[in-house]
Amino acid sequence: MEEVLRVDYVRIMRDLREDADLTQQQVAEILGTSQTMYARYERGANELPVHHLLALCRLYHVSADYFLGLTKRRDK
Repeated sequence: MEEVLRVDYVRIMRDLREDADLTQQQVAEILGTSQTMYARYERGANELPVHHLLALCRLYHVSADYFLGLTKRRDK
């Protein structure tokens, strides 16, 4: 179950970024991290910190449940 959740959220994270026409560098700057670290989050190589999860949900106007793949509803 944990591995499925990770696959879902890294895919959703990438899809949201691409749908918003943002680069990894742009999102990294918004989060106050490096592009390299953000790329590691997007690949699932590093766990996404909760404060970054919240910032990304605000950036993309989606709920944390959607971001984590727990629901198909994008709205909060």
